Amino acid sequence: MHDLKWIRDNPDDFDAGLKRRGLEGLAASVLELDVQNRSVLTKLQTLQADRNETSKKIGQVKKERGDAVDLMARVSAMKDEMAALEEEQRSISDRIKTHLLSIPNLPHADVPDGASEDDNVELRRVGEPQTRDYETKDHIALGLSLGGMKFDAAAKMSGARFTVLTGPLARLERAIAQLMLDTHTQENGYTEVNPPVLVKDNALVGTGQLPKFSDDLYKTEDDLWLIPTAEVPLTNLVADTILSTSDLPLRFTAFTPCFRREAGAAGKDTRGMIRQHQFEKVEMVSIVEPDQSAEELDRMTACAEGILQKLVLPYRVMALSTGDLGFGASRTYDLEVWLPGQDTYREISSCSNCQDFQALRMGARYKPMAGAKGTKPVHTLNGSGLAVGRTLVAILENYQQAGGSVIIPDALKPYMGGIDVISPAQD
Repeated sequence: MHDLKWIRDNPDDFDAGLKRRGLEGLAASVLELDVQNRSVLTKLQTLQADRNETSKKIGQVKKERGDAVDLMARVSAMKDEMAALEEEQRSISDRIKTHLLSIPNLPHADVPDGASEDDNVELRRVGEPQTRDYETKDHIALGLSLGGMKFDAAAKMSGARFTVLTGPLARLERAIAQLMLDTHTQENGYTEVNPPVLVKDNALVGTGQLPKFSDDLYKTEDDLWLIPTAEVPLTNLVADTILSTSDLPLRFTAFTPCFRREAGAAGKDTRGMIRQHQFEKVEMVSIVEPDQSAEELDRMTACAEGILQKLVLPYRVMALSTGDLGFGASRTYDLEVWLPGQDTYREISSCSNCQDFQALRMGARYKPMAGAKGTKPVHTLNGSGLAVGRTLVAILENYQQAGGSVIIPDALKPYMGGIDVISPAQD
């Protein structure tokens, strides 16, 4: 959400930021409601003062045994008028909040301008895609031949965009998650968390998924939502909290299932494990002081890159343009891993700096160093460290051999119980 006072003081900058996202300026509509709200508040304050003064006169008249009927009638009328004004003020405040909740974050000054993902800027490439003198299979063909990837069984029980993994492939997925968690907790300074995967409305409002993206989420009959990412519960660990500078930075990581309807992705990646309704991800979340968030984004991105480097997977780092930037992000770096089966790079992690956008929505603040007055919103960041299913896909495709077997990367062998190679299933 946006700071109304900041919009009041910087309407042109606010509109300029939205226009970089391809949106029309909204400062005028927000400030029109703000003027209405402040006008009603002024009337309320004036009426409150008048009522207090009249109430004092009633006391004086009664003390002198005079007739206070007219004064009492006036107080009663003012009470009714104040109730109406209070209801009007609540209504305007709700409209302001609803309006602000629907407006995306403003892009950072260094975000490249653009209309879509085609305008994203490549920052660097790490590793070289392997050249093969044999047919390169995609993860679907490999998974079926290995016998541990069962799309038909998943479809029978759950429908499209689900997968059952069995045997060594299930073990490989678990090993990938363990490597990520061990790396982030033992080497990168993150605290492991096992959070709920069902959350209330306010948790999703706080991180920006609601109200805008309700169609992409799964909701239970008792008004709980399945999380689309562990960013939601991890960031909400500081909701409605006042932290001190000694508490910061906070860094959390979690391995959870994630659930998305993919309502806006009809016809895209309907086969395989790239885009599923249920998938597993290791998430990273950081809570920092405002002047540390730019550096923290670089640090978080490096932590995600470190996993790809351990697995020796070729990848590139992309700076998202204003046209591809997520709703809550002010700046995002995507990591895209090379998938030889698709002959292209595909996203495997997004690391985003949300600055104070989420903190203002969820009431997450901190007390600056001694001597400073008041509290300030923290800055929040989140990133995939990594998407586990897509990492499995990348390993299958990059470590495939001519005969259809898949070699286990060295970094994962300690987690695989002695399995070094996954071979095709025997007919």
